[in-house]
Amino acid sequence: MLAVAPGVGYVHEPFSPRRWPGWSRRPIPHWYVHVSRENEHDYVSLVEDVLAFRYPAQSVLRVRSARQAFQVVEEAPWALWNRLRAARALVKDPIALMSAEWLAERFGMEVVAMIRHPAAFAGSLLRLNWPRFDFRDWADQPQFLGDLAAPYQDAIRSFDPERQDLVDEAILLWNVIHHVIRDYRDRHPDWVFVRHEDLAEEPVKGFHELYERLDLEWDRVAERIIFRSSTGRKEVPAYMHRTVRRDSRAARWTWRDRLTPEDRDRVRAGTAEVAEAFYGDQDWSPPGAAG
Repeated sequence: MLAVAPGVGYVHEPFSPRRWPGWSRRPIPHWYVHVSRENEHDYVSLVEDVLAFRYPAQSVLRVRSARQAFQVVEEAPWALWNRLRAARALVKDPIALMSAEWLAERFGMEVVAMIRHPAAFAGSLLRLNWPRFDFRDWADQPQFLGDLAAPYQDAIRSFDPERQDLVDEAILLWNVIHHVIRDYRDRHPDWVFVRHEDLAEEPVKGFHELYERLDLEWDRVAERIIFRSSTGRKEVPAYMHRTVRRDSRAARWTWRDRLTPEDRDRVRAGTAEVAEAFYGDQDWSPPGAAG
């Protein structure tokens, strides 16, 4: 929704290991890689290329599947177009969360961090049926464990997918991610932090405020696109989760149907220490719900 602003060029998840070959000249070694001054030599060229919309030519030569070919064909022409028009880069990448401080310090990027209700996060994992997260991606990053995820080092190292189910996984993922966001909020009051639910409740108002905060041009086109994109069905098929208009106000509560009462209780109890920084009792009960 920010990318519909005039003069903005969109870049989709350049730090995702799944999207290589693409913006990165070499495979990204970890999901949620933690980049800092100590290991930045492997990533500076990636970010410089992204911000300049300089799509690596060698990505075309590394294509080995139809999915990779489609991605390169989609990204490369848009990169050239955005470079020619000197667009302002908008990098949408939750996988870059653990590198946000480096991106802001090294490149002056403005950070917008999205906060998600723990039950909604867990409900999405259960519904979309994505592959299980391999916590070795975090365990194999000692600097990340020490710098950002210290309270969860033992839980990360000992997580056993054979013994612990997807709800356990969602709880640990949410806790680590939002523990990092909470610390960022304490250290960087100038960054933008927004709850997904608040945008869902009043999307036009919320995005208008974001446009002003980020010095983006708000026009009738952006307002119309945002309104249409947040007015539709409450629930959509999982395979269409990125493409279909949704009734955002109603969809914010779909986790109540996706999780059993027992799982909702597990998620609430398991995330309580971190979640209290973002959510209160009212955020666990939809209007008109009993209990």
